[in-house]
Amino acid sequence: MPTALVIGASRGLGLGLVLVHELERRGWQVIATTRDGASPAGPPVETLEMTDPGQLAALRERLRDRRLDLLFVNAAIDRGNLPIGEVPTAMFTEVMITNALSPLRALEALRELVVPGGTVAVMSSEQGSITRNTESGYDLYKASKAALNQLMRSYATRYDGDGHTKLLIDPGHNRTRLGGPDAPLAPEETIPAVVDVLEAQNGPGLRFLDRHGEPVPW
Repeated sequence: MPTALVIGASRGLGLGLVLVHELERRGWQVIATTRDGASPAGPPVETLEMTDPGQLAALRERLRDRRLDLLFVNAAIDRGNLPIGEVPTAMFTEVMITNALSPLRALEALRELVVPGGTVAVMSSEQGSITRNTESGYDLYKASKAALNQLMRSYATRYDGDGHTKLLIDPGHNRTRLGGPDAPLAPEETIPAVVDVLEAQNGPGLRFLDRHGEPVPW
């Protein structure tokens, strides 16, 4: 039975009823993390505030004897549609730490638990594509996802020979707390396709893919 660790199962696309339960439905053993330790109904749950390096180190210690076939980091916040000139410094820092820095800290802290041939994946967004940034709005969120993608590229270069499949996943615009109630996609439809991609991809190098497994331009 393959084992997955899903970081960020409290809300949105990481909610247990969606991503975690889909993995379980397919025969995965899942460990989920939530910020408050509340269970998403089903899998073992670990408490983790991902922005706290001390908590990441403690999680690594608790899981030191486990081996993972999939390490999946799903975490993001959005603080609204302010033009970048109106974004307070504290807001900029908060979003960048949560959306870009902390996911990579999580990978660095936990990557040695992933077996050779396993997968390391991060939930990104088409909003992080510089090529597709052709409409105004959501400057800070877009910048944070572009920064995430760049940091993941650096990570993939640094650990090029570790035998892990490395993925950035764009799930599309979904009706979640982050995506809003008017988004065109439902997580219950999107997540099975995302898991198809996670299970199908194998091999060296970093790939930025959408929910259909198609490349997203950088």
